[in-house]
Amino acid sequence: MKNSYACLFLLLSFSGLASARTVYVTDSVDIPLRSGESERTKIVKMLANGTQLNVLQENSENGYTYVQSSNGAEGFILSRYLSNEPSSRSQLEVALKKLETLQEENKQLKNSQSANMDIGKERDKLSNELSELQQTAANAIQLKQQRDQLQERVVGIERELQQLKRENQALADSSNQNWFLYGGALSLIGVMLGFILPKISWRRRSSGWGDSF
Repeated sequence: MKNSYACLFLLLSFSGLASARTVYVTDSVDIPLRSGESERTKIVKMLANGTQLNVLQENSENGYTYVQSSNGAEGFILSRYLSNEPSSRSQLEVALKKLETLQEENKQLKNSQSANMDIGKERDKLSNELSELQQTAANAIQLKQQRDQLQERVVGIERELQQLKRENQALADSSNQNWFLYGGALSLIGVMLGFILPKISWRRRSSGWGDSF
């Protein structure tokens, strides 16, 4: 109970409420955050350089400021260890982190550009292959058309050949018939001559015999 009254008395002894703002620990070593406004009071937490704190109250008479850390810890710290801006070391660390982030983003961007280039090359390759396939397909269609035309010509030639065979067969049959007729005529002439010639000879002989008497 006495400790509660003591804390209340200390809070009331502050010169006034400080406006809400953010401050940073500036010393290069860890600074103790104490439970009271004295170096003999209990240390609540050790604050590293650049630690961000929220100011709750400030006592300009004894040089202590009542603050709260980001994890909710509250206590007193000497005001000379505080600054309205982060320390150069903290700023450097933040800058290095930002630089590292930018470098990583730049790396990712380059990888993305490289990937886009690879995609572009693959697209060009596929486009060339598609053109070759289209040309091959066009050639195949042209070859099919030529093949169909050749097949039509072959069919036409086969038809002409069959027609010629039929005509040759008809001519051969007609020639055979003519030779048969010629042979028949010759045979008939031979037979007729066979009848006529003996008669002519007999008549000559008969005439010769008549003259002799």
